[in-house]
Amino acid sequence: MSGVLKSMRQTSPNSRESRQTMAFARRPIHTLLLAAIVVGCPLVVTGCGTNKDKMSTSGIPDDYRTRHPIMLSEVEHTLDVPVASGDRAFTVGVQDSIAGFAADYLAASTGTIQIQLPHGSPNAGAAAGMRKQIRNVLTTRGVQANRIIETSYPAGASGDAAPVRLSYVAITAVTNPCGEWPEDLQNNTYSNRNYHNFGCATQSNLAAQIANPMDLVTPRDAAPIDAARRSTVIGLYRSGEDTSSD
Repeated sequence: MSGVLKSMRQTSPNSRESRQTMAFARRPIHTLLLAAIVVGCPLVVTGCGTNKDKMSTSGIPDDYRTRHPIMLSEVEHTLDVPVASGDRAFTVGVQDSIAGFAADYLAASTGTIQIQLPHGSPNAGAAAGMRKQIRNVLTTRGVQANRIIETSYPAGASGDAAPVRLSYVAITAVTNPCGEWPEDLQNNTYSNRNYHNFGCATQSNLAAQIANPMDLVTPRDAAPIDAARRSTVIGLYRSGEDTSSD
C-alpha cells in the first residue's frame, strides 16, 4: 500500500492514470477479496470436473440388465423319454409327460416335432416298438400327424439305456449362459462394481416365466368388450345398487 501511495505522489493529480490509481487505493479490501472469490470459483469447479472421483457409485456404468439381456432366440426344446429293454408300454406318468410336451409344442411352435429313436443300444428294439404309442399320445393331444417326423441317432451298445428324444424348435426368451467368471472378484472391490455373473440367475428366471416371447416385442391386441355385461353394470350403477357382486 505504501508503494501505491508513493506512486500517487509522483504522478500528476490531473492525469488519467493518477485518478485510476487513487480509485484503486480507496477501494475496500473486502471488495478485492470478493472479486478474487468470484474469479476463483469457476477454476475450482473446473478442477473438480476434471478430477472425477473414481470411487463414486453413481459413476459406475455396469448394469446386469445390459450384461445379461433377455433376447429372443431360436431354441431346441427336448424331452428324453427313458425306455428299458423290457418295456412294452409307457406308464401313466410318462404319458402325462409326453402330453405336457405336446401342449408346450402347440403353444410355442407351428413347425415339426421329431421322435428320435436310439440305434445300436440294448433297448433299441423296445424303443422302436414304443414309437406308435408316442405318436398316439401326440396326435390325441392335437399334434397333426404330418408334423411328426421319426429319425434315429447312434447310441452305444453298453452303458445307460438310451432314451427316446422328442424335440422341436421355437422362438424363446433366453439369456446368455450363467456361471461365467472371467475375472477375479477382488478386481471389483475398490471400484464397487458388480461381478460379471451378478444378476444372471434373476434374468434367466424372468425369461423362463415369459409364456409368450412376443410380449417383449409388442403389446397384444385388446380383447373385445362384453356389451351385455357393461349394460348390466351401468344399469346397477345408475340405480345406486352395488355392482361388485353382479
